Amino acid sequence: MRITRRIFAATACFCLSTGFVRAQKLAFTEYNLDNGLHVILHQDKSAPVVAVSVFYHVGSKNEEVGRTGFAHFFEHLLFEGTDNIKRGEWSKIVSANGGQDNATTSQDRTFYYEVFPSNQLQLGLWMESERMLHPVINEQGVRTQNEVVKEEKRMRVDNQPYGHFTEEIFKRLFKEHPYRWQPIGSMEDLDAAKLEEFRDFFKKYYIPNNAVLSIAGDIDIEQTRKLVASYFNDIPKGPAIIQPDIKEAPITQPVIDTAYDANIQIPAIMTAYRIPGFSSPDSKVLEMISNYLSNGGSSKLYKKMVDDKKNSLQVGAFNYALEDYGAYITYALPNNNAPLNDLLKDIDEEVTKLQTDLISEQDYRKLLNQFENEFVNANTRMLGVAENLADGYAFYKNTGHVNGELDEYRKITREQIREVAKKYLNSNQRLVLYYLPENKDGK
Repeated sequence: MRITRRIFAATACFCLSTGFVRAQKLAFTEYNLDNGLHVILHQDKSAPVVAVSVFYHVGSKNEEVGRTGFAHFFEHLLFEGTDNIKRGEWSKIVSANGGQDNATTSQDRTFYYEVFPSNQLQLGLWMESERMLHPVINEQGVRTQNEVVKEEKRMRVDNQPYGHFTEEIFKRLFKEHPYRWQPIGSMEDLDAAKLEEFRDFFKKYYIPNNAVLSIAGDIDIEQTRKLVASYFNDIPKGPAIIQPDIKEAPITQPVIDTAYDANIQIPAIMTAYRIPGFSSPDSKVLEMISNYLSNGGSSKLYKKMVDDKKNSLQVGAFNYALEDYGAYITYALPNNNAPLNDLLKDIDEEVTKLQTDLISEQDYRKLLNQFENEFVNANTRMLGVAENLADGYAFYKNTGHVNGELDEYRKITREQIREVAKKYLNSNQRLVLYYLPENKDGK
């Protein structure tokens, strides 16, 4: 979903989902409206489909202590309706016109979209301009969506096996930065917030000069420019947004802790290293390292611990990359009551090999082939194109960043892999978390 960043789904199987942009070069037109809205247009006539998306540079890192969860809450609240779209009618309008709609929120951004038959482009633009210009934010909508968010948290986090693992890791890995709480936030904070606080949050962040309108698909560029101007030109510009710039002190001593989960029967051992954000070249190297260690049945950790030693049910490593920082995480679930420390030792042995020796030429070529295949095969949908172009502009200050990413991976050397592993994956720079079952007595 994001540009070449792994998004970890907190499930019992610890399944990874990876989004990679496609390899062919994407042509695009981009410009700014007078109100600061950045517009990106990509024409692709291969199918009569168009994706209309709006990226807002606001996520959970823009929240304050005591008022967490606002960005994710607005992911839901801004479907409630507008001055011209009745409450509960948003998705009905989309589906009645052959489209699909949704939104996502992360620590760094919120992303709304509709995918329509291309003859409904104007409808998509009107709806997104409605969302930006005059949504209805009232007590009824806030109460309704508060219950929706609570139910989502119960289903996806509170009652999900291993559902709290990212929360437990991030609140220990970050002490100052807002990454220390999760995008879904605190239900107590949302309950305590007043209506005017929600309205103020909207007025501050959901403004054209903090947004990217990205459109991809079967469009005529000049006609689309005219439509964009007619729907978005008159939306007022807001005050300039200054993104948080909060630094964390380096981790120089190991942090060892325990967390408990009443929804699991099998414990887990996890490690987490604080690493640079995804715009750092080292983040891509760490992505390659995670592929080397745990992507597929022939990867080093899986083959060693699941196939050969059979001491693990699941094992993996992944780069949880965000805008300001990231977390490089490893995990293992024991098989046949294998001691957790034995699993940690096995993982550390493979990391030490990476820090000491160059990976083989054969493994290196295999890694490059994996990335090339993923680039060719993934994100061919217009929605993925629209999203990747918006991410490139907002996060990398380069809309065409998507076109050079595969070359960036190809330039990574075996020596760089060794040096980056030595730089970041050290035992004195990490959290070790024992993630254990909790019984009904809370023990």
